[in-house]
Amino acid sequence: MEIVKSLKGISFDLIYEAFGQAFKDYEVQVNQEELRKMLRRRGFVPELSFAAFHGDRIVSFTFNGIGVYQGRKTAYDTGSGTLKEYRGQGLATRIFQHSVPFLKEAGVEQYLLEVLQHNENAVSVYQKVGFQVSREFNYYVLKQEELQMSAKDMQGVYQIQPIDRAQREAMSQFCDFDPSWQNSFDAINRQPEDFTIQGAFKEKELLGYCVFEPSSGDITQIAVHPNYRRKGIGTRLIREVVKLNQNDSLKIINTEVGCESMAKFWEAHSIQPSGKQFEMILPL
Repeated sequence: MEIVKSLKGISFDLIYEAFGQAFKDYEVQVNQEELRKMLRRRGFVPELSFAAFHGDRIVSFTFNGIGVYQGRKTAYDTGSGTLKEYRGQGLATRIFQHSVPFLKEAGVEQYLLEVLQHNENAVSVYQKVGFQVSREFNYYVLKQEELQMSAKDMQGVYQIQPIDRAQREAMSQFCDFDPSWQNSFDAINRQPEDFTIQGAFKEKELLGYCVFEPSSGDITQIAVHPNYRRKGIGTRLIREVVKLNQNDSLKIINTEVGCESMAKFWEAHSIQPSGKQFEMILPL
C-alpha cells in the first residue's frame, strides 16, 4: 500500500530519481542541476509538496511552488508525475486531496496549474476535481539553427544594452498580457543570476526588453512599447540574446492565445506554435 506524505526532509537525490523515472520516455531530459534550477525558479516548497511512497521509493509526486498570483497566495503545480508501473491507480488524485488541508492551513487560497491541451485524460481529471480554465497558452520549441531572423533595418537610432530588474515597472507597462507563473518577475527574482535582460533604448528612453535564460534557451519575456512596434526592435532583441544561448534549442513558453501582437511577431519569422496549454485554477 502506497503512503502519501510530505517531501520535507527527503533527499534531492531521491526526488530526482523519481522525476527521471516518471519522465524517462520524454524526448527532452534534464539533469539534476537543471531540475534544481527549474524547481527553484518555480518556487518549490518541499514541506508543502507531496508524494506517494512504496517503501522508501517515490512512485508518484507533485512538486508545489508557493507564491502570490493575481494578488492571492497560490500553490502552483511545478511538476507532477507517476512511475509507469503505478499509473492508472488514482495516485495523483490521492496526492492532491491529501495536500489540500495542508495548503489551506498554510494560507493558500487557490491552486494553479498548466496542462497540455492534447492530454485529454489529465484535463478531464482536473475538471472533475473542480479546476476551471483561466487562460490558453501557445508554446514554441525550436532548434536554434531553425531561427531565421533577418536583420531588419531599424527606423531610428536604438541601442541594445543590459538592464536590471529595477526597471520592472517600466517593462511591465509594455506587456499585452500578464506573464504566466514561471515567466513572472517573481520567478525571475528567485534566481536572477540565471537571467539576462536586454533593453532597447532611444537615448535614455526604454522602448523594449527581452528576458532570457541562457542555460535553458528560454525566452522568458519580450515586449516592445506599443508606439515603437514593427520597427525591428523585437527582432534585434532576439538576435542579441540568442548569442548567449548555451542550449541547442530555443523555447517560448506560455504566450497567451489571443494576443495578436505576439502571434504575429513569431509568425513573421516563420515560427509556428508547437502546441497549446490550458492554465487552470481551483479556489481552495
